[in-house]
Amino acid sequence: MSPVLEVEGLYKRFPIAGSRSVVQAINGVSFSIGPGETLGLVGESGSGKTTVGRCIVGLIEASAGTLRFKGANISMPRARRPRDLFGKIQLVFQEPAESLDPLMRIGRSIEEPLLTRGGSAVERRERVLRAVEQVGLRREMLDLYPAELSAGQQQRVGIARAIITRPELIVLDEPTSALDPTARAEIIELLMKIQRELGTSYLFISHDLSTVRFISHRIAVMYLGMVVEQGDAAEVFAQARHPYSVGLLSSVLLPHPHLSIEANISLKGEIPSPINLPSGCYLASRCPLAEERCRHAMPPAEDVGGGHLVHCFRHRDVARYDRITDTFEQFQQEAERILGIHDGLPAA
Repeated sequence: MSPVLEVEGLYKRFPIAGSRSVVQAINGVSFSIGPGETLGLVGESGSGKTTVGRCIVGLIEASAGTLRFKGANISMPRARRPRDLFGKIQLVFQEPAESLDPLMRIGRSIEEPLLTRGGSAVERRERVLRAVEQVGLRREMLDLYPAELSAGQQQRVGIARAIITRPELIVLDEPTSALDPTARAEIIELLMKIQRELGTSYLFISHDLSTVRFISHRIAVMYLGMVVEQGDAAEVFAQARHPYSVGLLSSVLLPHPHLSIEANISLKGEIPSPINLPSGCYLASRCPLAEERCRHAMPPAEDVGGGHLVHCFRHRDVARYDRITDTFEQFQQEAERILGIHDGLPAA
């Protein structure tokens, strides 16, 4: 099936006021998302994940590269995109309270994306009620203000506002980071339920690998604005082939005293500045496997099997970290028991 979204060679540069220097926020990112698929975009804070998401929804314009939505070029800001694409790509923000107008009632906030799309007030009301039902909110909450809701309820409002236009792609920017563990589990289960019912594709941006492990079909790992590894979620967690991915996976804190993750690759040193990126592999100064060529040439993307792409000259030397996989499987079982997540990983 044709991809819903194609990202090819995406770059974003932010000029620094009073200087000729720029922040190199995105550096040649490429990936695709299929119909009904969830791609987890992971990496440390500052890796460029949110910038990628904002370019996709059109809040900022990419410096170079191509974005295609169902074959149509959407590499321009949102205001210049074809009107028939309005509402087809939606965004759910990280901070639900900050994304809602504190002076606007919940019902009005959910209805707002429909106001420029025509239709009668009765039709809009019916769609609002349907969206509220889909996200598990009560109808009487429509007359409340955001401050009268919990953080989990506020995020359900944000999701309702996103799905009311019947989008084919939703960019979820850290949608569970501001929530407690119980609310986080409920939102994850809700998103998976909506995807099953509506067939919506997700770009799930997060640094929470445990959450990404549950919800994603495929994973793309970002470091300093570049996707260093991507592939099937189970495959990447089972056999990470880039040293940064291994370091990222081994840093996860699991909420159980008997579970821990061990890896024999340890990244040391400071992260290079995105203003003055080094030549060659961006990880070379921190990687224990780095050799001379790593410091002078950027490793090309290599398919190690099944669409599992990795930018690393020494990916064959990266040991298999089956203990990481085993630990995450144990954690998944523990989460299902404690938090009530019953679906596990979505079917591919």
